[in-house]
Amino acid sequence: MAVKLDFEKLGGLIPAVVQDYQTGEVLMVAFMNEEAWQRTLETGMATYWSRSRGELWVKGATSGNFQEVKEIYVDCDNDTVLLKVVQHGGCACHTGYRSCFYRRLKDGELEVVGQKVREVEK
Repeated sequence: MAVKLDFEKLGGLIPAVVQDYQTGEVLMVAFMNEEAWQRTLETGMATYWSRSRGELWVKGATSGNFQEVKEIYVDCDNDTVLLKVVQHGGCACHTGYRSCFYRRLKDGELEVVGQKVREVEK
């Protein structure tokens, strides 16, 4: 069955939730347009649409922290995808943490609970 994703609900974009293939840890959330979706399917490498830069973004192209897509799940409305990936290079977050979700809200404050993989120049 061929899938037809609904890119219209969010003005040409769909959310992509990204999980570690082995552990299920949520690494990040990004957006894809149709071109990023097609490139991901064709190459097996996670490709997103950068809303801030207004361009395609192959995860890891500059950092080396690329994401090898192992499985793709599509939600019931065909407007969100879940990518299960092997995270190469150790970190998914541009801040140097393994996951973008490295902080937990506790007693009204954010506390760092995630693993910092490397220092990143700001």
